Amino acid sequence: MLLKINHVAKIEGHTGFMASVLKGQVKEARFEVQEGIRLIEGILVGRHYKDMPVVAQRICGICPVVHNLTSIKSIENALGVKVSEETVMLRKVMEHAQFIHSHALHLFFLSLADFLDIENDIKLVKEYPDETKMALRIRDFGMAMVKVIGGRVVHPLTNEVGGFKKVPTIEEIQSLIKQGEDVMKDVLALGEFFKKIKLPEFSRKTEYVCLQAKGEYAIYDGDLVSNKGLHIPVAKFEENFHELHRPREIIKRVEVDGRSSYMVGAIARVNNQHHKLSSKATEYLHGLGIKFPDFNPFHNVLYQMVEVIHSTEESVKLLRKLSHLDLQSAITKPYEVKEGSASAAVEAPRGTLYYYVDIDPKGYIKNVNIISPTAQFLAHLEDDISKFIEEQVLEMPEKDREKKMRAFIRAYDPCISCAVH
Repeated sequence: MLLKINHVAKIEGHTGFMASVLKGQVKEARFEVQEGIRLIEGILVGRHYKDMPVVAQRICGICPVVHNLTSIKSIENALGVKVSEETVMLRKVMEHAQFIHSHALHLFFLSLADFLDIENDIKLVKEYPDETKMALRIRDFGMAMVKVIGGRVVHPLTNEVGGFKKVPTIEEIQSLIKQGEDVMKDVLALGEFFKKIKLPEFSRKTEYVCLQAKGEYAIYDGDLVSNKGLHIPVAKFEENFHELHRPREIIKRVEVDGRSSYMVGAIARVNNQHHKLSSKATEYLHGLGIKFPDFNPFHNVLYQMVEVIHSTEESVKLLRKLSHLDLQSAITKPYEVKEGSASAAVEAPRGTLYYYVDIDPKGYIKNVNIISPTAQFLAHLEDDISKFIEEQVLEMPEKDREKKMRAFIRAYDPCISCAVH
């Protein structure tokens, strides 16, 4: 039996899916990417390092901030540039904003209809107008923070190596605090709505990988850890994680110490770091009644809701601190341009994003390597869906089979544009 989906809608990018089944067992499950390779890494070679954050953030229109931040951090590490505490705090707010914006989009407008058995989003919006407005207000808050700090919503302008070209005013910060306090009511109400959604039961034990930092729910910095004992600095990423390029495939896959299937993203972060969530996010998580470790990939959607609550609460806390600080210290100070190479990682909404850069003595790029979250979890998705098909899908009518497989894929929230960078 051949199970085939020509196009999986409502994900970022274009892909199909194929599974070959023989005697009730999936012999092959494969994503069929329908986008051409973009060669961003090659485009950056030979360009000045200042071009890298500007070009790299074009990899994705949904999460440009994390590409911008990771490229900047890798350059700063290569040049030995130290930034102020205020710079780090502003960047963390931008990253929380990216989580809020991306997760709210995926949660409500891309994945929710699958679990309510609604065919299209027009019907979804008509049936749930109040919840739709909540989701939009939540996204507006995330986008407002990026615009105020980064200069515009998509592809920020002010963030650069060493700090910021321009920083927000205290009045702008205070306005964001008020907006965040107001939108928290929507965040918690939408969270209660998602508690009522019945998600499919499915489980497969796996390895969860994410950043970990002392005393905080790590999204901006930290070491790489997993629930199977991995604990390494980001500088040793490529010593432990290896890219694989299969014949006729556009996306490079990634394996860790010979294990080709592992998971990143909200479900990995919450499994590994749930004890470090903010107070409201912790209370919400306890209300879900889920026991850890949790290996149900459909719960990735719920954990994105947990992170929206966390990021809303944490961004307001950071903004309150920033409102009492001299933000001019975040303005870029002079630094020395020199030869160097280094790596960096941040947590993107879909998982750990890794960058490596090698810079010559005049500041021109000799080499770049970018490893995106979707490239890391692609093999895991294929392994998961293979078992899901065998256990729950094969006996269904053809139309229902396709709906279930589409819902499974969308719960992962893949970003094909990032994967074919």
